[in-house]
Amino acid sequence: MNRERLKGNLDLLLLSVLAAGPAHGYAIITSLRERSEGAFDLPEGTIYPALHRLEDAALLHSAWAENDGRKRRVYGLTDKGVAALASQQTEWRAFAYGMQAVLGWSA
Repeated sequence: MNRERLKGNLDLLLLSVLAAGPAHGYAIITSLRERSEGAFDLPEGTIYPALHRLEDAALLHSAWAENDGRKRRVYGLTDKGVAALASQQTEWRAFAYGMQAVLGWSA
């Protein structure tokens, strides 16, 4: 996958995964890989800085949680994150529709 193409869509991917509910970083990475059938097998070095950036932008909140004796930071959507996800989904649908039309692919 082209890194530049992915970079512009990483926020949407992360917000979409977290729309299913709060998750820790490794679970987010696993969900991205599974939901994309391996197309988005991203390293921690890509995911964690993006999660921190989204948290700084108040789109995500996080808290430490203990599970099976391990402490992990769990991320979830804020109200602002839910609104951002809806907006980005709308933009993506319009973009995808335009691309399909130009490429001659039926929707």
